[in-house]
Amino acid sequence: MRVTLMQHGGLAAGIRREPRVLDARALPAEAARKLAELVAAPKAVAHAETSGPGRIRDGMGYTITVEDDGQSTFLRGSDAAMSPAFADLLDWLDQR
Repeated sequence: MRVTLMQHGGLAAGIRREPRVLDARALPAEAARKLAELVAAPKAVAHAETSGPGRIRDGMGYTITVEDDGQSTFLRGSDAAMSPAFADLLDWLDQR
């Protein structure tokens, strides 16, 4: 599994941020298992969520792309609207 985090918007909206890529095969077994759990949670609720207010001044937007077994899944959230599961995944990725 390969996970890519893209951030956009915020105070420096005009500055291009490089995507951060994490390959689960390069992680220790326990970390790879944790990543798989964290990815599964927002995937399960992505379609059930309602959209929040959508925009806040200088808010960040996030796109997490999960590539696994030849399929890509796109998870999106923002400072204005994200599920707790998405926030947990984002926090975990930010720590790596």
